[in-house]
Amino acid sequence: MVLGGESADGTGRALSGKDAAMDGALSALYGAGKERGSGAGRSAGLGASAPSVARWLGDIRTYFPSTVVQVMQRDAIDRLGLSALLLEPEMLEAVEADVHLVGTLLSLNKVMPETTRETARAVVRKVVQDIEKRLATRTRATLTGALDRSARISRPRHRDIDWDRTIRANLKNYLPEHGTVVPERLIGYGRATRSVKKEVVLCIDQSGSMAASVVYASVFGAVLASMRSIATRLVVFDTAVVDLTDQLDDPVDVLFGTQLGGGTDINRALAYCQSRITRPADTVVVLISDLYEGGIRDEMLKRVAAMKASGVQFVALLALSDEGAPAYDREHAAALAALGAPAFACTPDLFPEVMAAAIEKRPIPVPDKDLPGTRLM
Repeated sequence: MVLGGESADGTGRALSGKDAAMDGALSALYGAGKERGSGAGRSAGLGASAPSVARWLGDIRTYFPSTVVQVMQRDAIDRLGLSALLLEPEMLEAVEADVHLVGTLLSLNKVMPETTRETARAVVRKVVQDIEKRLATRTRATLTGALDRSARISRPRHRDIDWDRTIRANLKNYLPEHGTVVPERLIGYGRATRSVKKEVVLCIDQSGSMAASVVYASVFGAVLASMRSIATRLVVFDTAVVDLTDQLDDPVDVLFGTQLGGGTDINRALAYCQSRITRPADTVVVLISDLYEGGIRDEMLKRVAAMKASGVQFVALLALSDEGAPAYDREHAAALAALGAPAFACTPDLFPEVMAAAIEKRPIPVPDKDLPGTRLM
């Protein structure tokens, strides 16, 4: 689509009606950026006026689809420094809520006035509920299947035999003259139990660049915690370590317990997680970080090696989001790969399959084999 503007922008045609309004909404954001950067261009802009920003938010929601609105909101916050206006309740009610907006709100959490806090929590809860609705059912189904498969036994008791799978596995032994299958190998499940089968530790880097990952990981943490057969621990870190496991029944509480920004000490966070592992052979540790380590690099790698040697399944996610390939420390990713620990970016839709593979101790489905430092376990 080509829009005109002042002097028709070289198109020879002036705009009117809806086209002019759309062009004005775009100019207010992108024309203002051009003006500041080059000293020339359109004079439109949002400034720092809450009323004008509120009107602009209404305009873009009228003229553009929600996916475009979310991109434009993100650009407005980044280009025009509108974060402070999000501290006003009426502004929050006007925006299109998405994961990136939640990240921005969490970064403002410590300076947020009480008059805005409840509105902010409502916005965050809406996004969290949308994510849960999209991912929770499939996550539970995928991991329940993985837990059942990991509990299969090769010499089951008669009442524990999975006859359907046993017959299919032994069809080559069918005896037509007798009309029966002679099973050479029985397939079954362990006896049903309410006890914990696996332990999962989500260790989340809360530096500013990991905002979307923190949101998704918190939701997944709450979903995992709702499954009786998985004991879930959620730990967030910067240069300090905070265990938010006791808040996992409400991912919104988890998110408002984080503090985006600050330094990074992966080694300290892994030391804490390692100290809480009691059943290494039944434990999966998921480190969600861009791997820019501010702590002791060699100690961090030694901890990963020690955990893997003890039987822990270790996965490093460079990002847990819908975005493209993230910026990350390639040297550390390659070092983890050399230890047999995959390091890769993961979309939320793929996360259940990644966790299922880790639970069953089979190769992790790395989505992008061309990322340096990635490799199958």
